[in-house]
Amino acid sequence: MTENAPNTEVKRHLKTRHISMIAIGGCIGTGLFMASGTAIHDAGPGGALVAYAAIGLMVYFLMTSLGEMATYLPTSGSFATYASRFVDPSLGFALGWNYWFNWVITVAVDIAIAAIVVTYWEPLRFLPAWGWSIVFFALITALNLFSVKAYGETEYWFALIKVLTVIVFLAIGTLTIFGILGGAYVGFTNFTVGDAPFLGDGIGNKFLAILGVFLIAGFSFQGTELIGITAGESENPEQSIPRAVKQIFWRILIFYILAILVIGLLIPYTSPQLLGADVDEIAKSPFTLVFERAGLAFAAALMNAVILSSILSAGNSGMYASTRMLYAMGKDGLAWPLFARTGRRSGVPHNAVFATALVILAIFLLQLDDRVGKHMYEYILAASGLTGFIAWLGIAISHYRFRRAYIAQGKPLEALTYRAKWFPFGPLLALGLCILVIIGQDTELVLNAHLDWQRLLITYMGLPVFFTFYFYHKLRYKTRKIPLTEVDLRRDAH
Repeated sequence: MTENAPNTEVKRHLKTRHISMIAIGGCIGTGLFMASGTAIHDAGPGGALVAYAAIGLMVYFLMTSLGEMATYLPTSGSFATYASRFVDPSLGFALGWNYWFNWVITVAVDIAIAAIVVTYWEPLRFLPAWGWSIVFFALITALNLFSVKAYGETEYWFALIKVLTVIVFLAIGTLTIFGILGGAYVGFTNFTVGDAPFLGDGIGNKFLAILGVFLIAGFSFQGTELIGITAGESENPEQSIPRAVKQIFWRILIFYILAILVIGLLIPYTSPQLLGADVDEIAKSPFTLVFERAGLAFAAALMNAVILSSILSAGNSGMYASTRMLYAMGKDGLAWPLFARTGRRSGVPHNAVFATALVILAIFLLQLDDRVGKHMYEYILAASGLTGFIAWLGIAISHYRFRRAYIAQGKPLEALTYRAKWFPFGPLLALGLCILVIIGQDTELVLNAHLDWQRLLITYMGLPVFFTFYFYHKLRYKTRKIPLTEVDLRRDAH
């Protein structure tokens, strides 16, 4: 590179502890703290456990697939780059832009929600909600303009808060179940209340109830794929990525399955307190309810602080993921090359950060305008609804093609630093479950004889958005599926 040539390389400053905590933080958030109550209410404690276990298994296989590719070819473009190289450039283009679009919308939503949460404390109401949103937006943007190490450290501490909260919750919940805290012994009585543990008449309806919770569980786990994006800036991806992936199974088991079990044992699914919990109703969080049952008067204030940190963490990660994806697409020729430029000292793709921040701000301001923005904002939000599942589909397809190409080109499997177990069962199972969840987004809508076209459009809008990106690139550049023997398996600094 000449002295005047623009720099396009990021800095590998993320340590193993950063990667591990980012992976943990990616799957702990408002999905666990708030939506878990709705899952138990809708499918019963047993149904919620089955749904979270099934989606957890799917996520585990997806992360082992991503781990194999990320240790072989660590890049900020992650699954978008892998799809371009191992499947079809048009698939990579659609996955990359769709993922960027999803995180942009997510960050805009996060800064709006964080403002609602912070006004829980009366002394902080001196600023209007939109004012707090601007403060949080500026903070998240500033953190992402510093070195990647600043992002890693921030996420490390955000994730640590969430991990400690879940551990304390499990300990207090267990003591409450056995009557050591909060009064009488509870045991398994709430697993036999009404139709529990599984809701619905007959096996078919029980399955549909569980399928409805698949969506909640799926959204709860979204963010775990961030470890693939961090691989491009990891100090030692061949060590840190496999370690993070190997820990995913235990995280899912401890943080989700055990938490759902504790909530289901302590609060009957018939309790109206479980239904409709949202971030502006901290008192309805299952975690708050359990803490209060144990006699902790400050439970609501504690959970409000934890949920605020979770939302800011999600916004921070969303800004990081979207800017790195835009940077990688600029480098791969899937976006304008100016997005691939990075600071010589920081290694941060500043152009990608500024462009992403502008779009986030525009979407946030749009939803403030009731006259123009209300319906448009609803459709923009719906357009991102399926993106996480589409990204997971891309990971499964890319890994299946990567391994087949690797074998077709005569390369020894023993040479892989990290090898995903149970191939091809793992990616194929993940692929099947992803498709099932996408189709079953709204079971009532699918089974209803009289289609509600507006509801159908909003529910499945993510699919036409994805295919618009895909066919635009396919028709413009006339790409084709890459034959296995022609797949680019060079381990270059991509």
